[in-house]
Amino acid sequence: RVRLVESGGGSVRSGGSLRLSCVASGFTGSRNVMGWFRQSPGKEREGVAAVAPDGRTNYDDSVEGRFIISQDNAENTLYLQMNSLKPEDTAMYYCASRSLEYYNPSLYTTDYSQWGQGTQVTVAS
Repeated sequence: RVRLVESGGGSVRSGGSLRLSCVASGFTGSRNVMGWFRQSPGKEREGVAAVAPDGRTNYDDSVEGRFIISQDNAENTLYLQMNSLKPEDTAMYYCASRSLEYYNPSLYTTDYSQWGQGTQVTVAS
């Protein structure tokens, strides 16, 4: 059974940085497409960044140039480096994985089958 555990959230001021981590366990053999998503109160969950096993990445326009997704396969850990944070980045952040048969770093929530519990990011102005 796949388990995803996020950490690294917190409160920062506008312009600050945070690095989120997601430790994955329960994967067997091949690597999955992994993604970061976020949800703020009253809004739908949205894709932030995703990475395929071959290293291809995909970013939402709102974070392009500010956030960097990466993964350490040896440590089974997914990261999201968030720089130049803005108040509108405030949300609960989730990591997720796609089923093995898919290879594209999609940002659609419906494409992902396994989810972590989330870590809160708050950016004050």
